[in-house]
Amino acid sequence: MHLYKKLFITSICLFSFSYNAFALGEAVTEMADKIGDKMGIGLTRSQIDASASTALQQLLATSPAAKALAKEAKGILIYPEIIKAGMGVGGHHGEGVLRKNGKSVAYYNTIAGSYGLQMGAQKFGYALFFMNDKALAYLNKSEGWEVGVGPSVVIVDEGMAKTLTTTTAKKSVYVFTFNQKGLMAGMGIQGSKITKINPKK
Repeated sequence: MHLYKKLFITSICLFSFSYNAFALGEAVTEMADKIGDKMGIGLTRSQIDASASTALQQLLATSPAAKALAKEAKGILIYPEIIKAGMGVGGHHGEGVLRKNGKSVAYYNTIAGSYGLQMGAQKFGYALFFMNDKALAYLNKSEGWEVGVGPSVVIVDEGMAKTLTTTTAKKSVYVFTFNQKGLMAGMGIQGSKITKINPKK
């Protein structure tokens, strides 16, 4: 077969593979959206609240930066448990609660779909600290906020946490990702979709 013909066929095959992989990733995201719908996935408000309280207390106890920001934040959205799983195609899902002045005011899920080299499952949590009213208002009016669009978001890792204070915190939203061992590196939450839900009491 002529060299140029081989290259042309190879290019078509690679394009077809990439397109199909993207379409599959989109399908998984759409399916996750439907599963995660407005009513959440089974957790009640009291269950979410209890888990969120435990997770937030642990975060504030282990991260001076989070503790300092919590005193100034206009609101904190806590996702105590995110399940991230996949085998080639994957995604994550979790349910959380927005706290203002220590009180639960709304509930949200977080959903993301992805494809690529991935296998297995991970469990983690994260908390978003909204540092101004404008950022919080954006969340409240959004019918589905895609993280990375709108308010400026900073993922706080262990290195940044050591120097972050209320004086140096100039961005709209700070995100702390954590597990039982403490702070984690960012788990790729950019692009996650956050949507208000109405879980049962």
